[in-house]
Amino acid sequence: MAVNIPGIIAIVVFYLLILAVGMWAGRRGKKDENSTESENAMLAGRNIGGFTGLLTLTATWVGGGYINGTAEVIFNPTQGAVWCQGPIGSSLGLIIGGLFFAKKFRSQGYVTMLDPFQQRYGRRMGGLLVVPELLGDIFWGAGILAALGASLSVVLDLDLVVCVLISAAIAVVYTLFGGLYSVVYTDVIQLFCIFIGTWLCVPFALTNPNVSSITSTQLTRLLYTPVITPVNATLNITTFQVSNSTGWFGVWDNRRTGIWIDYFLLLTLGGIPWQAYFQRVLAAKSTNNIRAISVTSGFLCMIMAIPSFLIGAIGASTDWPNTAYGKDPAVAGEANQILPIILQYLTPTWVSFFGLGAVSAAVMSSADSCILAASTVFSKNVYKEVFRPKASETEIVWVMRFSIFAVGAMSTAMAVTVKTIYGLWYLCSDMVYVILFPQLICVVYLKFTNTYGSLCGFIVGMILRFGGGEELLFLPAVIKYPFYDEATGTQYFPFRTFAMLCSLVWIVVISLITKVIFENGKVPLRFDIFYCYHEDPGKDQEPEKKDVEVDLLENGSNVSRTVTKFRGNGKSEDEAML
Repeated sequence: MAVNIPGIIAIVVFYLLILAVGMWAGRRGKKDENSTESENAMLAGRNIGGFTGLLTLTATWVGGGYINGTAEVIFNPTQGAVWCQGPIGSSLGLIIGGLFFAKKFRSQGYVTMLDPFQQRYGRRMGGLLVVPELLGDIFWGAGILAALGASLSVVLDLDLVVCVLISAAIAVVYTLFGGLYSVVYTDVIQLFCIFIGTWLCVPFALTNPNVSSITSTQLTRLLYTPVITPVNATLNITTFQVSNSTGWFGVWDNRRTGIWIDYFLLLTLGGIPWQAYFQRVLAAKSTNNIRAISVTSGFLCMIMAIPSFLIGAIGASTDWPNTAYGKDPAVAGEANQILPIILQYLTPTWVSFFGLGAVSAAVMSSADSCILAASTVFSKNVYKEVFRPKASETEIVWVMRFSIFAVGAMSTAMAVTVKTIYGLWYLCSDMVYVILFPQLICVVYLKFTNTYGSLCGFIVGMILRFGGGEELLFLPAVIKYPFYDEATGTQYFPFRTFAMLCSLVWIVVISLITKVIFENGKVPLRFDIFYCYHEDPGKDQEPEKKDVEVDLLENGSNVSRTVTKFRGNGKSEDEAML
């Protein structure tokens, strides 16, 4: 394949555009003197307006894994539309998050999603809950980098691993420029790039002479398998065996109903407890419209998936041997690259110029969201709260920068190990769904829960989830749930949801038991090792005061409050409204 010079130029142009916007936004953020240095990098001075917040929240979810993964699963003959749960699940997650969690978090003036966990369960338990968040961000970053690597490999004709490494370097360097200010404003550019680039390519791909009507391939499609014979090898020609296969709509398998339910709930509810989501919620100017912003972004996410859906159907309707690509991506094991392949081989050069450049720039600008989210919770909730409570602002910022490199490296390793973008997308929500979602429900709505219940729920969820195995991580099944298939090693039982519910039950039950036995004197308080029901005498009780801008729920007005937190168990808090 010849190198696509216009495609390379397009990628460079869009990269420079994103980089310029990020640098401008970063400089603007540094001029805000109303916030500390670290909080300005983490929350952009809590100065994100309604329209900008809507676009950045939508763009954060509509990234490389979203658009490439949607096209991949529609095109893949073993999956199809009936298994395309990502767009609907992600959209419902934003809607549910907006209705039940966004306003409650923003009204409290938290800095990160993990802050309420550390206030309720203590610094160290909150630090432990960072683990699934960090793993989730690594999986998410890996999916984004793999998507960008797939696009670059199509354009540059380079090995996918090389492209992932290049993509990771770009994402890591870019993220260092301006914190959340840069991320937010590049997200706005990203959203417009995706919308214009993908919709511009759809009509040209649909009208390509090698593409049949997508309605004719809804139930049945053709696969083109190359025939290898000595004559073909001698003459350097390729012939294909044409066979019928399942169309892009897919086929429902009753035996896999449990798996479908498991993944759907995982993508829906597992899409809520993410730092990247709450980082934008907490950065909003006011609580007045944060609920409406989150709900509206859910509907926008669903709309943004339409062109990717159509591109996947177009790929399933294409006579690939007659194209310049010369082979069927489904047979060649390149379904994860179907979107950039269609953009380059089924559209005119000038259209692919916009399509490939826009998609690549969009994916790059999404990578900084997960990297910044992971570095934020590590520096704030682990380094500062657990190891260095007296760390200076400059020190925290430098820890964030170091974390950016570490998260980028781990995401790169995952991106070159796992071969399916959609699989990485599932893994993004897996740990967060099983571990963090039940913890989130408890910390927001069940005020009686404590550290004992939180820790037990964490352990139970981890054991039940990873005991079920994970093919993408090469983990065998130790726990064989009902309907387990010994021949294929498949768990047909919705064990992820089962693990999540068990974790929730354990948090509630253990919290109630410990509450009763300690408050009623059944067990002496000296055995309260987590100091949930008495003060820790060995802790430093020096108060730390900090002004936090908070929005009152009753009238939506902005006021300031002085929050006095005693260094120690993190549970005593006096508030004086000014």
